[in-house]
Amino acid sequence: MKLQRVVFVLIGMMFLFAGKSSAQQVKTDYDRSVNFGQYKTYSWERVKTQDPLFVDRIKSSVNSALAAKGWTQVDSGGDVSIVAIEITRNQQTLNTFYDGLGGGWRWGGFGQATTTTETYKVGTLVVDLFDTKTKKLVWRGMSSDTLSNNSDKNIKNLNKGV
Repeated sequence: MKLQRVVFVLIGMMFLFAGKSSAQQVKTDYDRSVNFGQYKTYSWERVKTQDPLFVDRIKSSVNSALAAKGWTQVDSGGDVSIVAIEITRNQQTLNTFYDGLGGGWRWGGFGQATTTTETYKVGTLVVDLFDTKTKKLVWRGMSSDTLSNNSDKNIKNLNKGV
């Protein structure tokens, strides 16, 4: 009986940590008819974020990624215009812990289940690249991850996602 109780507690803990440790999700899409070799420069059109401190962090991270691709930032009139939008939302997860045995046809009897709701913040960054001449969207990247109370961790996740 004690072994089964320990197994139930361990399974409950596994689900608790699985909800919080989900990996960062990064998705990209692009216009397959576009020749990206024609683009050499870019300029920032807009960065919209709820946290003003993240404007420069987002720009810095994207600038580093594009510099690694050989692109050059110009103040205005680049081949590509960049728009970045950060969205923060609350997400909930349910955690259920079983006390005692029960519920299952194998074990019989009745147990007690306690379900708690955990709310956490998820941040999503959307970066769009537009052809400046045609105003046509040519590339979109989205990255989502759980936000931390630790600013350094959020910056690290931002750089990783970009």
